[in-house]
Amino acid sequence: MQENYLAKWLNNELSESELEEFKKSEEFATYQRIAETSKELRAPQFDSNKAWERLQESKSNQEATKVISLSPFKAFLRVAAVVAVLLAGAYFYINTLDETISTSFAENTEITLPDSSEILLNAESKVSYSEKNWDTKRAISLDGEAFFKVAKGKKFTVTTQQGTVTVLGTQFNVENRDGFFEVTCYEGLVSVTFNGTEFKLPAGNSAVAIDGIIKKSKAEVNGQPSWVNNESSFKSIPLKYVLAELQRQHDLEVSLDDIDENQLFTGTFSNSNLDLALKSISTPLQISFKLEGNKVLFYEESAP
Repeated sequence: MQENYLAKWLNNELSESELEEFKKSEEFATYQRIAETSKELRAPQFDSNKAWERLQESKSNQEATKVISLSPFKAFLRVAAVVAVLLAGAYFYINTLDETISTSFAENTEITLPDSSEILLNAESKVSYSEKNWDTKRAISLDGEAFFKVAKGKKFTVTTQQGTVTVLGTQFNVENRDGFFEVTCYEGLVSVTFNGTEFKLPAGNSAVAIDGIIKKSKAEVNGQPSWVNNESSFKSIPLKYVLAELQRQHDLEVSLDDIDENQLFTGTFSNSNLDLALKSISTPLQISFKLEGNKVLFYEESAP
């Protein structure tokens, strides 16, 4: 079959002999079916006005939307920068992660530091430190009360919300409570910074700050705080701090009825025997108490 038979057949330009020859070809039947089917097709109506409106709308949307394309290399750089920031943050977090130990009411615990220094943590207290960086920075954060036995070495610092204690190697006690800050040195020499003022505290001396006012007193050389031996001792301390310690040591809820919580108390109570502790406080103050469950009420003896 000639190559131009199809085009001439579609245009009705074939001669009779050419048409007869074209009908004998294998392709003719297929072409004839296509031609017959095409006669049934109808082109959709075309609305030129609507088409123009759609074209204008499409152009407006393209102008309003700004697309910024990055080269593959620039995109890679941005992803790499984000990954680098995340890795740096993770590294910083891991290297500054603190070890934290805390106690609840009526509980104390012993802690051995990486340099074999020891901490005895009193009730309702918390210490934090960086174990990973301990060799380069011996630093403790304290909230509550703790007795320290520090191994000799680099500077050892205890930081609280109210003051800072710095030593090289010694034994001392630090208590940091709401409105109450006390440092007692039992061995060696400690440096105390309180309200921006630094002073030295040699063995056998104690400094207590109540509501921002510091007072110094004597302590036992080579001794240790009384609470280590299950007792709490006080010397001219406002009653409210004494009762707060009673609550911590015995997991109590303490309330007062017509009693001055700012009166000074000197004495000792047991951290292991509640009945004895209550009598040790009430007897010298000449007041009475009523215990129900874990609640205790102190009131004047003359009260009904």
